[in-house]
Amino acid sequence: MEKFLVTTKEKRAVVDITSDVEDLLREINAENGLCHLFVGHTTAALTTADLDPGTDLDMLDAFEAMVPKLEYRHEHNPEHVPDHIMASIIGSSVTIPVRDGLFSLGRWQRIVMVEFNGPENRDVYMSFIPESDGEAGI
Repeated sequence: MEKFLVTTKEKRAVVDITSDVEDLLREINAENGLCHLFVGHTTAALTTADLDPGTDLDMLDAFEAMVPKLEYRHEHNPEHVPDHIMASIIGSSVTIPVRDGLFSLGRWQRIVMVEFNGPENRDVYMSFIPESDGEAGI
């Protein structure tokens, strides 16, 4: 398992991590299989997205609009409960197929980490599951 750090500079942000993960795939000589990514935080999420200019801000506005403004009961800090909820809606992991060492992403698709409670340092963990060669096991 590999780990890398994503540093955010704003309260909310969509960060393209595709190149970081591609670099890790090259380092481990990944060929064919599945790349699984997990963000180890409850106010950040992973997904794929089209990152045309402004799309990141549209996404953040839409996520915020999905979560109602309520009187939350989270003892630690009720003000960032919406951050936890938005991260839970998106999810903490994503799995992408890899063929010949390259992601099998759509034409405009990028791998992104969505920050809801920054600025922060976020740990992202990557596991590569090689394609089975037909033998018992993976």
